[in-house]
Amino acid sequence: MKFLKIILIIFIFLSIAAVGAGYGVYKWAAQDLPDYKDISDYNPPLVTTVLTRDDEVLGYFYREMRFLVSLNQVSPWVVKSFLAAEDAGFYEHEGVEFLGIVRAAIQNFQAGEIVQGGSTITQQVIKSLLLTPERSYTRKIKEAILAYRLENHLTKDEILTIYLNQIFLGARAYGVEAAARIYFGKNARDLTLAQSALIAALPKAPSRLNPYRNPQGARHRQVYVLNRLRDLGWITSEEFEEAMTEPLEYESMPDPSWRHGPYYLEEVRRQLIRKFGEDKVYEGGLLVNTGAAIKHLDAAQSALRQGLRESTKRRGWRGPLDNIEPDQYDNFLSQDISDDQLQGKRWLQALVEDVQESGASVRFGPYKGWMDVSTMSWCRTLDPSRAPEEVRAVRDATRVLKKGDIVWASIKLTEDDEPEILELALEQEPVVEGALVSADPRTGEVLAIAGGYDFNRSHFNRATQAKRQPGSAFKPFVYSVAMDNGFTPASTVLDAPIVYDDFTTMTSWRPKNFEGVFYGPTLLRTALVKSRNLVTIRIAQQMGINEMVSRFRDFGIDEEFPRDLSISLGSVPMSLLNLCQAYSAFARDGSYMPLRFVNRVADSWGNELYRNEDHPVQATTPENAYIITNILQEVVRDGTGWRARVLNRPVAGKTGTTNDQNDAWYIGYSPYLITGVYVGFDQLTPMGRFETGARAASPIWVNYRQQVEEDYPVQDFSRPAGVTMVRIDSETGLLADSGAEGSYFLPFIAGTEPTRRSVSSSTGEQAQTGPSTEEDLLRQIF
Repeated sequence: MKFLKIILIIFIFLSIAAVGAGYGVYKWAAQDLPDYKDISDYNPPLVTTVLTRDDEVLGYFYREMRFLVSLNQVSPWVVKSFLAAEDAGFYEHEGVEFLGIVRAAIQNFQAGEIVQGGSTITQQVIKSLLLTPERSYTRKIKEAILAYRLENHLTKDEILTIYLNQIFLGARAYGVEAAARIYFGKNARDLTLAQSALIAALPKAPSRLNPYRNPQGARHRQVYVLNRLRDLGWITSEEFEEAMTEPLEYESMPDPSWRHGPYYLEEVRRQLIRKFGEDKVYEGGLLVNTGAAIKHLDAAQSALRQGLRESTKRRGWRGPLDNIEPDQYDNFLSQDISDDQLQGKRWLQALVEDVQESGASVRFGPYKGWMDVSTMSWCRTLDPSRAPEEVRAVRDATRVLKKGDIVWASIKLTEDDEPEILELALEQEPVVEGALVSADPRTGEVLAIAGGYDFNRSHFNRATQAKRQPGSAFKPFVYSVAMDNGFTPASTVLDAPIVYDDFTTMTSWRPKNFEGVFYGPTLLRTALVKSRNLVTIRIAQQMGINEMVSRFRDFGIDEEFPRDLSISLGSVPMSLLNLCQAYSAFARDGSYMPLRFVNRVADSWGNELYRNEDHPVQATTPENAYIITNILQEVVRDGTGWRARVLNRPVAGKTGTTNDQNDAWYIGYSPYLITGVYVGFDQLTPMGRFETGARAASPIWVNYRQQVEEDYPVQDFSRPAGVTMVRIDSETGLLADSGAEGSYFLPFIAGTEPTRRSVSSSTGEQAQTGPSTEEDLLRQIF
């Protein structure tokens, strides 16, 4: 009896000591614990998704590929599979599963090291978000304390939601939604039982069990999860057998990032970072709605690339990419040839094996090809004084290629699906660059931009970042200001020589027309249609620089304008985007919507962070906008914009070409779409005497518009009530009789129409506006 009392006393003493020790350990471990309540505000690094106007994915920005989903956005099999694999008693315990800890402790003791954690899902959430991943008993104690506290702060569903979004599952996938996209090319809500079990098998060793690297290991672990589900009674034997026999086909959901409109996506990225900061963009899980349209983006890039390729061919052959010796042939021919290259969608590099007058035999990968001399006709040496088509085409391939040359080539598709020798065409990558902008003037949404020939070659966006002289493409704004200062389309201005002396620099400026001739008295309508420089300068001089610059600002053109009449000829550099925005006032009612890329931004939970609320900016009157548009329609019908006639739709537009053909422009618009194109070298270099806006830029514009016009009904420009159409004589600007030869209709603001006895001019006089003496005609002091 006495012995039993001693044993009881010892037991009580040890129990008190154990409780005291346990309490001491608890107090020691509980100090300096992180605040578990921070988990309530769960904001993990998430993927920012950029959408087009049609809610197609344009691209993603992220540091960790994680898409936030709720429990009702994942397949029920996902939840069951993870619980079976990681914590079957999740909904019963209070954060810590003591039997699991005991089992893990026994296995660790037997192994002599920590080999099993015995953690519940709640403990794993704590470890992932609040503690370090080290394996130690100290961390396990802290983990258990925090898990218990968290269970009393959040619901089970909330904890499980955090776990399924937070966990790393290999292959850069964080969370079940990212894993579903990466491994099975679908959303988590669409996963089958077999697929769910495979993903639930990964947390044990996500990198080692990555099914792309270790399909056998992943399959073995999947079988374990399926067995657990069956043993727990969560699936039937039939469901188990069906899942066991389901083939696992691994494929990633296509990532469209940088595939469609890379320049557009990069511009969106820059704007988001400026507004929200880099961390928010790459970790905030933003949902960004833009004005982009995939069809427009693809059409813009393909049209620009084709136009630049044609432009570079007009400058002749620059030579092969390389020339290699025969002992290097095998190494070159070991390159892979893609299906896109074989289908003619992408160029390939070919090795010239033999050359004769009629063409060249080439090889690429395991294939043989023939490059006929007819595909080399453009490889001529140009005479700068002659148009390219006037220079004799190459008719001897030996003048262009030699054995061992490495060249760009494209496969020409034929009716024979598998010819022994493929037909190829010689190609050349352009050095000249360019850009295209297209927007909806009604809303200000930018539908597409192409900022250069190849985004991989250069990220510099020539649509938004480059500023170049627009040349004559700027003239419509000068004439718009003139219409607000007493001029009409029938006003007559003298087209004659002008000389401006600058005595501070002892230099003279002698502007001239592109053709190098002078046309005498000219109607304003004709001056703009034919892009007469001297008439434009005289108009600008009469209005004054201050008036012009002030009115240019009304169109949203915020460049620094020098006190120089050359600004009327487009000498001030500006971006293509800014110029298109200004033009959109003509396409609307005299007002423009600030062009925008981003329409709306929401956070990962759908809360709106930003919405574009720009309003129209009135640049000029509806009557003024219509008159300028009407004249620019004449540029298409009877001027340098003639290529746009192929659309057979109401279109207005204006070309621009700067000195020495350094820059070529074409801006054209309909009521529903404004599109601008720029072509030029990145360094100021002449493109060639004949590389004008009409030749270098407008074909790109036409190519793009032909690809998208079918999506829009035919629509003409609406004439304001305050505009009347009057038939006038094309030479004098006087009223003309109906059907009179050499006459046409012109728009006028009601009350400004010309009479039969006098020419409508800014002064109301019969004489031309401008200089009145021969001496003034030859020299004016500025």
